[in-house]
Amino acid sequence: MNHVSLLISPRDKIGLIGRNGAGKSTLFAILTDEIRPDEGNIQIQKGVDVGILKQVLNVPKDKSVIEYTLEVFSNIKAFEKEIEAINAELLVREDYESDSYQKMIDRLSEITEHLQILENAQKEGEAEKVLKGLGFKQHELDGLVTTLSGGWKMRVELAKLLLQKPQVLLLDEPTNHLDIESIIWLESYLQNYPGAVIVISHDQAFLDAVSKRIIEVELGRIYDYKGTYSEYLVQKVERQELMENAYKNQQKVIAQKERTITRFMAKASKTKMAQSMKNQLDKLERIELVGSDDKGMNITFPPAPRSGVIVAEAKNVSKSFGENHVLNSINLKIDRHDKVAFVGQNGQGKSTLAKMLMDQLDTSNGECILGHNVEIAYYAQNQTELFDRNKTLLQTIEDIIPEEIRTKARSILGAFMFSGEDAEKKVSVLSGGEKARLALACMLTRPANLLVLDEPTHHLDIISKNILKEAIIKYDGTLLVVSHDRSFLDGLTSKTYEFRDQKIHEYLGDVNEFLSKRAMDSFREVEMRTKNKSATIEEKPHQLDREEEKKQKRVIQNAERKIAKCEEKIAAIEIKMSDPTFFEQADKDKILADYKSLKNQLSEQMEQWEKAVELLG
Repeated sequence: MNHVSLLISPRDKIGLIGRNGAGKSTLFAILTDEIRPDEGNIQIQKGVDVGILKQVLNVPKDKSVIEYTLEVFSNIKAFEKEIEAINAELLVREDYESDSYQKMIDRLSEITEHLQILENAQKEGEAEKVLKGLGFKQHELDGLVTTLSGGWKMRVELAKLLLQKPQVLLLDEPTNHLDIESIIWLESYLQNYPGAVIVISHDQAFLDAVSKRIIEVELGRIYDYKGTYSEYLVQKVERQELMENAYKNQQKVIAQKERTITRFMAKASKTKMAQSMKNQLDKLERIELVGSDDKGMNITFPPAPRSGVIVAEAKNVSKSFGENHVLNSINLKIDRHDKVAFVGQNGQGKSTLAKMLMDQLDTSNGECILGHNVEIAYYAQNQTELFDRNKTLLQTIEDIIPEEIRTKARSILGAFMFSGEDAEKKVSVLSGGEKARLALACMLTRPANLLVLDEPTHHLDIISKNILKEAIIKYDGTLLVVSHDRSFLDGLTSKTYEFRDQKIHEYLGDVNEFLSKRAMDSFREVEMRTKNKSATIEEKPHQLDREEEKKQKRVIQNAERKIAKCEEKIAAIEIKMSDPTFFEQADKDKILADYKSLKNQLSEQMEQWEKAVELLG
């Protein structure tokens, strides 16, 4: 990054976006004083604390989840002692006009305000609320932190950070370790967060929900946009068009002035005027057209060989790891050309069932059967960790590529943005995003009719994710994808299976259909609990009659259908808008107009849905 200036206001909600390697994490490191900038300086108002989620965890061996989380409130006593000390000193000080006296007053105000925020958290109750929001169940709060997987430990650290309530909260890819329900909870929490939030994310739905300002890091510069991620997409197109028009107009003016100067220079009587015009032209601030970093992978899956009608089947399948019972009597059938998504909390068995269906893991009970002539291409959740670190990229792909197309190895790497000397790099020097691209390149070396993708978007930036999604949509085989990324799943699958409490629950449609139906199920559960509870107390006044209740439920269902359709169309347009050639397309103005209209329709339907839910509630 070069000559970057940035002002963060107290309640800003900022999405920090850009390609992998653009400098987003570097900017976080500068803001936390982990590294120093080569030029310029960082000014943070005195007393403002900056909190960032730690990537290296050092958790105690003897602390339960709730005990470890409650440590965050231990600094309350330290604040109280500091307030007591300042107040004692102020009682004996009489230099009311001095700088040191004013500094003490300022410090007292800062820590008093921060202490109020922490005390208002009501300690244990607030800690439980945040931990449950991030996916923990009540009985898990007393378990030892050290027994948790890395992803669940990160959730505990995130809970502690949220409870600390720093004035500036920095989150680097916070959704990577969360399931969909926890992501939605975090969105709501951050929307109402009392301080500034800056989040690095490649999750478009998350950015849309949380961000009111988008800062894009691109080719060493930053661009500041007001609004959500979807609004940024529109504004970026408009900004580039304005810059291109301004550049063209300035070039016309410059050319005209240069012709006039050349003509006047030929006349002795006008030489002085020509020199004056030349001086003015030299001082003109030239508009510079800066390109976009819109390089992308070139993904085309080979045509899928024909498989049997039934591609994979689970019959009465159960799976346990010691005392940990993950799946119980699961039945599932995946037919040819099905597009299936597995969703649900981490640890509920999504990857486990996927591996059993591929015959990579034994069942505890029941059986998994692969269909006739099934050829699998598999992207594992830890795929980027499976490479031999000492091999080059070219050696890695040559190890798996069929002999007859060995000569195309470099071309395949080139399609995944590894060109020229990149092929001779060792895997050990690659970033997470580069390893993900290499893994995808390896998948394309052989034709397959069953594509199994387990969290394929974790290390990919938004442009790469959209390119991968477009390629999968065009893929003519069968798809099984495990993911928490709603934007990626939107419109991608025709069936969604939720893993919950050792069972699977089928929803026809994509992730939006699942979320809307799941929301209605949760609403009905709350409604039934409310009815049961109110059976023993006086009936509420102004209760809706049965006909009006039916009417409002129909309004909710209709609104949910229309919301899902609007979101599907909006997502399709956003994929088009992320195409580097979008700005050159003749119909871009119509597409942008449609996009705006759909956003308005979505807003109207959301309003109707909220009113109906409120009337029912």
